[in-house]
Amino acid sequence: MNSFRTPRSHTDRLRTRIADGDIARVADEALRVMDSSRGSWGGGWERVLDQLRALPAEDRRALLHALADRFHRAGDDVEARCTHLALCTLVAEGLDGSERLADDPLAAERRKALDDLARRQSFWYAARFEVLGRAELAAGRALPAPVVAVVRRAALDAYRADDLVGLARQLTDPVLNVGEAWAEQALSDATAPDWQALLAHALTATASKPTAKWDKAARALLDTLGTDRVRETVLSWLALVGRPRTLPLERREWEPDIDNAYDPYNATALRGLAWLLSLLPPRPEAARALGALVETSLKKVAGLGPRNPKVANAGVVALARIDSEAALAELARLATRVTYKNTAKLLDTALETRATALGLTRDEIEELAVPAYGLTDIGRAEHRLGEATALLEVRGTRALLSWRNAAGKPVRTVPVAVKRDHPDELKDLKAAVKDIDKMLSAQSERLDRQFLARRTWPYATWRERYLDHPLVGTLARRLLWTIDGVTAGWADGELRTLTGEALTEGTRVELWHPVGHEPAEIVAARDWLERHGITQPFKQAHREIYLLTDAERATGTYSNRFAAHVLRQHQFHSLAAIRGWHDKLRLCVDDSAPPATRELPRWGLRAEYWIEGDGEEYGVDTTNSGSYLRLRTDQVRFYPIDAPQNSAHCYGGEYAMWLAPGQDPVAPVPLENIPPLVLSEVLRDVDLFVGVSSIGNDPTWQDGGPGGRFREYWTSYGFGELNQSAETRRLLLERLVPRLAIADRCTLEGRFLHVRGDRHTYKIHLGSGNILMTPNDQYLCIVPKSAPTAPGTGYLPYEGDRMLSVILSKAMLLAADTKITDPSIVSQL
Repeated sequence: MNSFRTPRSHTDRLRTRIADGDIARVADEALRVMDSSRGSWGGGWERVLDQLRALPAEDRRALLHALADRFHRAGDDVEARCTHLALCTLVAEGLDGSERLADDPLAAERRKALDDLARRQSFWYAARFEVLGRAELAAGRALPAPVVAVVRRAALDAYRADDLVGLARQLTDPVLNVGEAWAEQALSDATAPDWQALLAHALTATASKPTAKWDKAARALLDTLGTDRVRETVLSWLALVGRPRTLPLERREWEPDIDNAYDPYNATALRGLAWLLSLLPPRPEAARALGALVETSLKKVAGLGPRNPKVANAGVVALARIDSEAALAELARLATRVTYKNTAKLLDTALETRATALGLTRDEIEELAVPAYGLTDIGRAEHRLGEATALLEVRGTRALLSWRNAAGKPVRTVPVAVKRDHPDELKDLKAAVKDIDKMLSAQSERLDRQFLARRTWPYATWRERYLDHPLVGTLARRLLWTIDGVTAGWADGELRTLTGEALTEGTRVELWHPVGHEPAEIVAARDWLERHGITQPFKQAHREIYLLTDAERATGTYSNRFAAHVLRQHQFHSLAAIRGWHDKLRLCVDDSAPPATRELPRWGLRAEYWIEGDGEEYGVDTTNSGSYLRLRTDQVRFYPIDAPQNSAHCYGGEYAMWLAPGQDPVAPVPLENIPPLVLSEVLRDVDLFVGVSSIGNDPTWQDGGPGGRFREYWTSYGFGELNQSAETRRLLLERLVPRLAIADRCTLEGRFLHVRGDRHTYKIHLGSGNILMTPNDQYLCIVPKSAPTAPGTGYLPYEGDRMLSVILSKAMLLAADTKITDPSIVSQL
């Protein structure tokens, strides 16, 4: 086949065929030109098209029929069939009046091609689907709504053609793309012209934030439609955002999970709707919806990453523009949850701006931003609705709503009279339960990160914002605090020291940490919690302490304590972000990346955990998008916070400091110079990363993974020496096992919890939860549920240790091994 890089030969041959008057050969040559163009429709192709269009009308009609007769040559390839149809359409353009074809030989095929297009996310510009769409419009037929959606999405592509953009601008009906639950509800609701105008205006939200001109036009629409009506309607739409597509699309093997992604055209409208809400009189439900929109928009989609960060950012911008307690609370809550860098930066800016305006610090604004959510006492509120009473209580890290009838007796369900006579109050109570659950989780994480913040509070301020706050108090009263140097906690209705003495006043308060305390005092703190039956929201009294080892004194500037592990990259990446670390996903490409880092501005330090991608085989060691599935770990180091950044190749290799011209390298800080609290908390984070994301924790990896190359590591980690968190778990189990219902069947020996069943005796590793069974230490694979529970364990001194729950659940199961019915387990026994 001749290359299209020599268009003159094509035009010359075509000119010869035309001069001969052989239309059949003209059609053949035109198809050869199209095939050799390889998707290029400009340059020499335009000269070829000009020759074909210059034919007399009768010859053009004959040419069209000749091309139609050859349509079968396109086969079943969608792109080839479309380019053939596009050629016919381009040749036919310009025939009008008496010269217009009485029949359209490929009209049915064109409509079928467009119908097939309706199931696509987009299309390659060279296929020229827009030519087919333009032909349908010229024939007086509107394009089906799903086809309109595809054209609009394709017009947003970076490689779009001007003709495609022009066609997309012509397609104004429907105003939104069909295929998403929220958009279809909006199209159903917004049939009046004013509502159509509102959606059309929302589609103009293409900037990073609204302009004064945009706001002015939006307010005019709001005045026409009514603010309350707009709020209620828009909130009902936003409640549907993020649901799977109502019209599933064809997904090719290499494409992301498009059915769980946002339609990029509709996403612009979502940004506009978020901005619109910020112009309405503030209401808690609007702030709540915007916060949910931010989180929904940042949820990960396979092969894509966050669904749509621009929509998330629009939600943050909208919240920052709302002057209300509820909006500020959402910003503060999101700041503890959002890990996507650009959105997190927007949240930081919004909170800093609000703090500056109020003359407060960032920490203070986060403390003051926590609402009470209607709680009138610490973790409790009663609401009288007719003759019934609703009791809202916080238990642990969950809010519960219960009911009592007129006689004060508990009832299992919402009274009928409440549903009938107080629907709005009931709706608000249910919303408060969800809000409290979200905020409790956020505040628990915020408090857990306070150990490195070096915060102290005046006693009165601390009581107001923490101990006596209706919501935060449910967490603060389960923690230990240092008041003027004395360790104290809340018990029996007041603050008490570890010796039981009441504390009624103080000057300065800080969060207690075991570093720096004698072992006897740490044991006393644990005993005090157990004596008062207090379950802490996270490990505090039982918090692991990581002291400098002789090996680390020998290495001087780095720790190898958590080197040579194999971690699941995406799990590590998410966990690191939650703990305040910055990490760049390693891709299997020729690129470099910095280590995982945590900045510690209060200490002037930057912690680094050196990692590298593992593997070489694309699709086996990587996702379809090219990111490594696993990482290998190396050193932990500390540098001054303003030191130049280190980096290494994603494939692995030595880390080196990137230096600007004239800049000198900065040495790592000796570990002996790192404050013990900082060293302990940073190493605890790293231990958490390894303990949660190591492949050694996966019970299904007995075969060692791809090619068996991880078998040795899996065995050494899954049954090896205990890390610090596992040692803490062991100490707790020493006290807990005697209280279990299966205590007579359990013993602790070294690294294992031994459980005597009727079929075998089982050894559960206290670090990984992996199981060996008698008589020959045969491996037993039990895959835990996503959220394991530990029935019958009784009191636990802290929450959040998932592996402890896994171990206890397995112990309960195996102690009664004759009652196991799961075939995947029974077959191994």
